[in-house]
Amino acid sequence: MGGMADEGGIAKRLRNKFKKESAFALYTPFFVCLASGKLDSETFRHFVSQDEHFLKAFAQAYESAEECADDDDDKIEIKELRKSVKEDLKMRDSVVLEWGFELPKESAPDDATCKYTDFLLATASGKVGEKYPGKIATPFEKTKVAAYTFGAMVPFIKLYGFISDKIQAVLDPDDSSHIYKKWIDSYSSKKFEASALRTEDMLDKLSISLTGEELEVIGNLYHQAMKLEVDFFSAQPISQQTVVPLSRVYDPAEHCLTIFCDFDLSCTATDTSALLAEIAIITVPKADLDGSKTQLVRMSSSELRSAWVGLSSQYTEEYEQCIESITPSETVEFNYEVLCNALEQFSDFEKRANSRVIQSGLLKGINLEDIKWAGQRLNLQDGCKWFFQKIVQNGNLETDVHVLSHCWCGDLIRSAFSSGDTNVQNVHSNELAYEESISTGDIIRKVESPMEKLQAFNDILKGSSNDSKHLTVYIGGSVGDLLCLLKADIGIVISPSLSLRKLGDQFGISFVPLFSGVVNKQRELVEDGSYNWKGLSGILYTVSSWAEIHAFILGS
Repeated sequence: MGGMADEGGIAKRLRNKFKKESAFALYTPFFVCLASGKLDSETFRHFVSQDEHFLKAFAQAYESAEECADDDDDKIEIKELRKSVKEDLKMRDSVVLEWGFELPKESAPDDATCKYTDFLLATASGKVGEKYPGKIATPFEKTKVAAYTFGAMVPFIKLYGFISDKIQAVLDPDDSSHIYKKWIDSYSSKKFEASALRTEDMLDKLSISLTGEELEVIGNLYHQAMKLEVDFFSAQPISQQTVVPLSRVYDPAEHCLTIFCDFDLSCTATDTSALLAEIAIITVPKADLDGSKTQLVRMSSSELRSAWVGLSSQYTEEYEQCIESITPSETVEFNYEVLCNALEQFSDFEKRANSRVIQSGLLKGINLEDIKWAGQRLNLQDGCKWFFQKIVQNGNLETDVHVLSHCWCGDLIRSAFSSGDTNVQNVHSNELAYEESISTGDIIRKVESPMEKLQAFNDILKGSSNDSKHLTVYIGGSVGDLLCLLKADIGIVISPSLSLRKLGDQFGISFVPLFSGVVNKQRELVEDGSYNWKGLSGILYTVSSWAEIHAFILGS
């Protein structure tokens, strides 16, 4: 961590590193209801009543940090921060009244509140993993404790700012009926942001002389603070019906949650066709494999690389031409059948491209074991594998998971999900043909195009032996996913290609941030008594990370 100075101070690095934890707070039933303006006021009063306990812990932690700091300027700054917290405590009741709410006279701290405040005060007293029990031995150790204390406080403050900004973004600025608008405004204010930046700056200053190991301690404290905050928001008592997390909303006796997912660049960080080509190039077998009739004549590495460069360049050029040819010059009203007809041309292009790969012999001679080895080490997007692990591990969920992919090799996908407890085996893709575990260079063509993905999607739902109704979620980001994304009850777009956005915009498809969509559904639920996630609406939901998908579907 010490060698990452180009990424800014430690506060910024840790904020970016643990950004995904913020999504788990944002998608809690509490904040979804609050953002919708339909949160039960008693629930909100209880939530705000916990502020007193947090503020008192902060004041005490600042006092300890001030004692531990060895720089006079730092002591002055920390003292000012403590003074600000004490003023907030004095003004707390009047501020809550200004928001339009009255607090109960006394309120005991919740278990989740105690877990964070106990953690913070233990850190401030020097008990970091029991490494410094009791009194701190040296002045230098005291300085470290001051840094550790800020490491445990900063994420708390920044998380409130992040959440209020996200909620602010989904509000109608002309809607004066939102009863929590003043609370949201207070945490989106320049004053609050300035206070948060002051705490981050102090964390940076106090950490500047620490070793890599000590910075790692701060990272662990920061992460722990984030998790305890998420637990606090998740533990808020919600008596009303909510739309999140999706997996717990529907009765498993009546609904089966069926999740479909693309693989290339939705789950992976890289395109698997390039990976398979690279495996072929660097694992050229010797001219004589074993003297048997399975022997395959192979090109040299240089010939293979040249062939791949040519195929790749041709694919890119023709892909752009194809997208251009099927994209309307002016935006049209969403019509699924019209879009299907346009993507028939795209399907023909994909099939021609695969035929060229087969004819080139590029994939000839790849060993199945090399493919499995590469799959197990494939770099998946952050949070992807964890999401599927949680689904597989949760025996209470009535959930089917299917991967639909244009990948040339299903074994690569199955290997990527085979480690640990993931084991996603419902893979629908093309397959390489083998002779005694050695690729012949042929592709067994099963899922080459958007139309075939859609056919697989429909066949899976028709072939299910489950009598329950299906609630379908499709996760993808390429043009090949477009028909399935729109057909699913909930189409989630992650890492979208530029061509997908361009094509979608021109065909009248709306791209809505998922959090905004969830908040709107919560409003529908309260106002109309029901809500519906419904396919073929022309609406797709966008996310920035797998953490958002995880938080929305499974919760924290």
